Amino acid sequence: MQDQHAQLWVKTKYYLQKNVAEKTFAELFENIHDVARVEQETLYLVVANNFLKTRIDKLFLNKMNDYVNTLSKDLVRFRVVLKEDLYENKSPINESQTKSFDVLRSGNLNQIYTFQNFVIGKNNRLASTISLQVADQPGVFANPLYIFGPVGIGKTHLMQSIGNYILDNDINKKVLYVKTENFVEDYVNLLRADNIERFNEKYAEIDVLLIDDIQFLSKKTQSQQQFFKLFENLHSENKQIVVTSDRPTSDLKDVMTRLTSRFSWGVVADINPPDLEHRLEILKRKLQTHLIDSEAISFEVLELIANSFPTSVRELEGALNRVIFYKTIMNEDLTLETAIEALQPLLKTHRMEHLVLNSNKIDQLLDVICGYFNVNRTELYSNSRKHHVLYPRQIAMYLLRELYDLPYKKIGSIFSGRDHSTVMNSYEKIANGLSQEESIQNDVQNIRSKVE
Repeated sequence: MQDQHAQLWVKTKYYLQKNVAEKTFAELFENIHDVARVEQETLYLVVANNFLKTRIDKLFLNKMNDYVNTLSKDLVRFRVVLKEDLYENKSPINESQTKSFDVLRSGNLNQIYTFQNFVIGKNNRLASTISLQVADQPGVFANPLYIFGPVGIGKTHLMQSIGNYILDNDINKKVLYVKTENFVEDYVNLLRADNIERFNEKYAEIDVLLIDDIQFLSKKTQSQQQFFKLFENLHSENKQIVVTSDRPTSDLKDVMTRLTSRFSWGVVADINPPDLEHRLEILKRKLQTHLIDSEAISFEVLELIANSFPTSVRELEGALNRVIFYKTIMNEDLTLETAIEALQPLLKTHRMEHLVLNSNKIDQLLDVICGYFNVNRTELYSNSRKHHVLYPRQIAMYLLRELYDLPYKKIGSIFSGRDHSTVMNSYEKIANGLSQEESIQNDVQNIRSKVE
């Protein structure tokens, strides 16, 4: 067990080395070689003086605890102490130290995910409205609720908000949040151990099942069959089921039809990437959670972040966190230049002259394409190979490259993380078609006239 805890620190230390400035890592973490003590799932790290302890507690401890709990099946936390306080039990752990440790509640729910701190915009308004009604009337209003959209735009937040809302109003409700890969892992392990009864017991009394990233059931035939049985049992008893995925039900590959058809029984709601105005609102709300005066970081800097990370709320918040840490560590005013310096490691694929590209232009182009070809954003970002969707997507990729000189990888990230080679092929197909097909020439010319 001690070796296991030592490995947790080794991995966390490596994570810190990759994510903080070299000088900061050398000063704060390089000389912490081992976990000095383990007690009640608390891993004690010894530092040389109060200055180091205070800096780690204020700037990095919550981040360390968040990260270590992605590595461990047990809920653990780090605590930073001086050598003389290592075996001193009188001083209580302060609130900032326990913040990350205490966020989980029954059913694997993270308490920070609530409707109150979910920022609503036109990209997620329908999904958030439906989710609130589901939370208010579980098993009645929409069962199942199927939420889909690209990675990192708030599906997990919305799903767990439903669970937290239900528990806040009825503590006796049995809510379970589970990632699909964990569901599969549990099933396979207990099946191999000839202890499937334990698996069935775990899910037998659930009132609300929240299952994340259902696309990972693909090709797992036995797990699909087990989930189908579970779905049928819960649904027949009016127990609420909420499912998320990165694609619509029709695009779930290698998942049996009788299962995907049931996902459409209730309500299907999509979430799209936020527009510029929405991204700015998310950043302002995030500043409040950090207890930072909104005037401490200029609108110019917030706009830089919002323009640089247009497709993922997760990346957007990560970029803001980095800027905040950079400002705190450097202890100086944050200018546009220092913000670019802070974000540079996250923007390796961006040419610096494009950092301030106004993403409204990208949104405008995509809106024009959707209107011109009568498709919606969800279809444009989907994996559909139908011509009425594929062709507009190729046109969009071509024009994003041609008009704004975006890197192929950046364009791929806009379209649900597609590989740069896919974008390159789409670009070349349209570029070649322009010299051969009048219809492509007309489409490109008409669209360009509407955005230039």
